[in-house]
Amino acid sequence: MVHLFKLAGLPFGIAHCNFKLRAAESERDEAFVKSLAETMEVPFYVTHFNTKAYAKANRCSTQMAARDLRYQWFEEIRVAEGYDLIALAQHQNDAMETLLINLSRGTGISGLHGIAPLRGKLIRPLLFLTRSDIEQIINRENLDYVEDSSNLSDHYARNKIRLKVIPELKAINPNLEQTFFQNIQRFQDAEAVIDLTVAGLRAKILRVNNKAASIAIAEIKALNPQKLLTYELLKPYGFSESLVLEILNALEKQSGTSFYSNTHRLTLNRQDLLITPIAADTITNVLVHPSDQRIQLPYADIHIRYQEGNSFAADGHAYVDAEKLIFPLVVRSRQPGDVFMPIGMKTFKKLSNFLVDEKVSLPEKDKIPLIINGNGAIIWVAGMRQDDRFKVLPTTKKVAIFELKLRQ
Repeated sequence: MVHLFKLAGLPFGIAHCNFKLRAAESERDEAFVKSLAETMEVPFYVTHFNTKAYAKANRCSTQMAARDLRYQWFEEIRVAEGYDLIALAQHQNDAMETLLINLSRGTGISGLHGIAPLRGKLIRPLLFLTRSDIEQIINRENLDYVEDSSNLSDHYARNKIRLKVIPELKAINPNLEQTFFQNIQRFQDAEAVIDLTVAGLRAKILRVNNKAASIAIAEIKALNPQKLLTYELLKPYGFSESLVLEILNALEKQSGTSFYSNTHRLTLNRQDLLITPIAADTITNVLVHPSDQRIQLPYADIHIRYQEGNSFAADGHAYVDAEKLIFPLVVRSRQPGDVFMPIGMKTFKKLSNFLVDEKVSLPEKDKIPLIINGNGAIIWVAGMRQDDRFKVLPTTKKVAIFELKLRQ
């Protein structure tokens, strides 16, 4: 992809993430990409991530952690350096693998279109090529490259499909990539038709008032096919297909019954389904790097500074032993199961119990920022209580000071 960009005379830079997952091979890859950027005479951006610590802190797989980390960092680079788009080198085989993964896990119509060539600020200019096409070009043009050894492992679901499932399918259909490419185009056309239908339906039966929305239960009962159209109507509010099925099964239940997505609450309100946002100020996985001095949140800022020595003050800030920090830190709202060790205590306490004891109202609980260490431990319930494990000790050599400043 970078060779094509160079030949086309397009201005671009190269961003590389070192996820620290493959020891010396990770360092080799970084050195190769840096050398490639120097040869191309284009800007080179690199960052290092403690991927496993992030995955543990956010209770997700290593693959999902790496995905979250890289896309957030790519966007930071794009904005900071003034680039228009983020280009990814995915090809037809990647689109086919994505479709097979979605089918094996269960998916709606949107999961059948594979990988979109343009989505927001992400572009995928190589989707017209197969993996075989790319390999032929590399050999013909004598281009240097390095291979990620994890691509040869069947530990990950995508690799299992690539290494075991696709070869069997190609034995049935040698032109498998072209067939899937055509299928994906058909699915995209079908999705466009459904989107037009749903847009018309939304304009007809969805009533929006400020941030709330409502649909008459009678209108939902009249839909056909009911499950598909209800799901498409509620999808923008974060409701999953399984949750939509629960909602449909509860249409005759008592008024006041509620269902929750990550962003919205749907309530059976007499003759209507009432949809309202929840926790509008919820904070979702804001990364904090060692050089960061200010973290902007929906309604407040967290300022960070460092000082040598082991002094601290009782001023409401968090004074933390800097040597115990594992970057990137994460700022987020509470999650089920969160525990910490309030300063002065030697045992863990459920965050939910702590907030009840502090008489924090339900609407305010999700607004409280939590600063999470790279190993998943809560460092500070911002503005309220620090964790005892990170307190300044006589042996502390450097202090990190976190300050919460509410916006007026």
